[in-house]
Amino acid sequence: MDEPDRRASSLDEPPDNGDKTGHGGEAVARVRDLPDVRLSALSGVALAVGLALGHLTEVPDAMVRALDVIAILAGGATFVPETLRGLLRGRLSVGTLMLVAGVGAIALGQITEAATLAFLYSVSEALESYALTRTRRSLRALLDLVPDRARILRDGEEVEVDPGALRSGELLVVRPGERLATDGIVRRGRSALDFSAITGESVPVEREPGGEVFAGAINGRGALEVEVTASAADNSLARIVRIVEDAQERKGAGQRLASRVAQPLVPGILVVATAIALIGSLVTGDTGEWISRGLVVLVAAAPCAFAIAVPVTVVAAIGAATRAGALIKGGAALEALARVRVVALDKTGTLTRNEPRVLDVLHGAGITRQEVLALAAALEARSEHPLAAAILAAAPPPPPAEDVEAITGAGLEGTVDGHPVRLGRPGYVDAGPWADGVATLQGQGATVVLLERGGDPVGVIAVRDELRDEAGAAVDGLTALGIQRVAMLTGDNERAARALAGDAQIDDVHADLRPEDKARIIEELRRHGAVAMVGDGINDAPALAGADVGIAMGAMGSDVAIETADVALLGDDLRSLPRTIGHARRANRIMLQNLALSGGIIAILIPLAAAGLVGLAAVVSVHELAEVLVILNGVRAARWAVGSAPPSQP
Repeated sequence: MDEPDRRASSLDEPPDNGDKTGHGGEAVARVRDLPDVRLSALSGVALAVGLALGHLTEVPDAMVRALDVIAILAGGATFVPETLRGLLRGRLSVGTLMLVAGVGAIALGQITEAATLAFLYSVSEALESYALTRTRRSLRALLDLVPDRARILRDGEEVEVDPGALRSGELLVVRPGERLATDGIVRRGRSALDFSAITGESVPVEREPGGEVFAGAINGRGALEVEVTASAADNSLARIVRIVEDAQERKGAGQRLASRVAQPLVPGILVVATAIALIGSLVTGDTGEWISRGLVVLVAAAPCAFAIAVPVTVVAAIGAATRAGALIKGGAALEALARVRVVALDKTGTLTRNEPRVLDVLHGAGITRQEVLALAAALEARSEHPLAAAILAAAPPPPPAEDVEAITGAGLEGTVDGHPVRLGRPGYVDAGPWADGVATLQGQGATVVLLERGGDPVGVIAVRDELRDEAGAAVDGLTALGIQRVAMLTGDNERAARALAGDAQIDDVHADLRPEDKARIIEELRRHGAVAMVGDGINDAPALAGADVGIAMGAMGSDVAIETADVALLGDDLRSLPRTIGHARRANRIMLQNLALSGGIIAILIPLAAAGLVGLAAVVSVHELAEVLVILNGVRAARWAVGSAPPSQP
């Protein structure tokens, strides 16, 4: 048998009730616009009026029955069509139990009870519909950050266009206080931009020519001319919405647990209820009484609240994290993040600002500082390594280099002006007379590269990437969460790594690592608990893949980082890491609370129903109350803790 329908796994197939979830269009703005809510309201009104008129002797019974039928049809419309479609595909569901119970109640002449059952179950459908729509609507509201009109330069004049008409290469004019219509590169002007609605960073970020900007950011006081790099349909906001909506469809361990329990429970309860009805009828001879009890058991065992306990929480938690600048890719990633006990941090770009600068240059008597930088720049001209940018920024125009080859994890070699030249880390290139100077620079936290020409050492270049201001606070936040171990993994030398790690209050340092070494260290760290690896999502790919949770830092503009990591932190504030882990832990506690509540209610109701101590209306009322509590509790996961402290108690 296939697994139950969306009531048992709400995120496997998005609900299809008038596009209420926002897929394929804008999510509805008001609760009364949801079809399930309208049908449930109609069912409730018809039932209430029927019950009120039933106490009046002058009102014909036919009128009361007609109102009950309206209540049954309206309430049943929220789940019966989907249940029947599932049955045609061979799938049993919670709706199946409700459908059988309703038909049975009608067969026994309990029309009002059947109407009550249809109404109360429709309420649960409406509540679930609203809960999912509410969180998805807040996610898709990101797209509303794009302005209605955009200005571009054409033939030297400003022309207003629809943002959907923007094309790559066009020059976008952004005035002070305006939002950006799409992603781009600043070509003219300088300004501080507010990215808080996208990345969660509260401090405006300076941008100058060559700087990358994103859709939805608010420009500061300076006018900008921005070269468009993405269409409105493919900009960073649109990608985030697509990625998270896809992620919301993935099942976590808790969702799989709910599905595993619900899947055998539905046919099992059908068998148990049938057995109760048959055996009781045969033993006592009171067929009506025992069929009624069987129907009540059927409803009592319906795992309605259990089925939605996890999906509602997952959707709410992922939506809240996204609004705060953290993409959590599905329930599995959310639950894995909650289990993390060890955090491994890459150095460059994660603990540091990823803005290295040349700190010092040592050189021999026969060569100048500028010549050393020029030779190094000749080899680094086409490199994308962060150190290359620092050297190129400090060097004069370099001479042309030939036959340049990158030696993985070591350095570069090539030919400049007919001489073989090598540039690389100590050990790959001999330090020669600067061995003591190299040690001193490394002790200051600098990364050192050595230059060799014609087999002779000619110079040393020290580059340092400064620690992020918030790195120490982020490590403190992780410790406050109870993270057992925080480690630094870097390809840099031991002395430089330890100097920087000391400033960040990190004791566990692993240096001189190649990509494959980082993956090995992750396996070793797993002995202390579930491991989260935090890196740039590209150079640290083996370690990210090997960790229980891979987290890409500062991934706003990187497709690769967002796609490869389990979690992508869009901003550059490292303090968002403990906040995100704390958020996941709180969501996980809410999931467990929901599962315990819904499972406990089923365990209590089944024996009471079998003993005839509770009737159909009472059982349905308890179930629907449980669903209300589960949904309200799950929606609490949509709250993101603000400030520097990570969320703690639920």
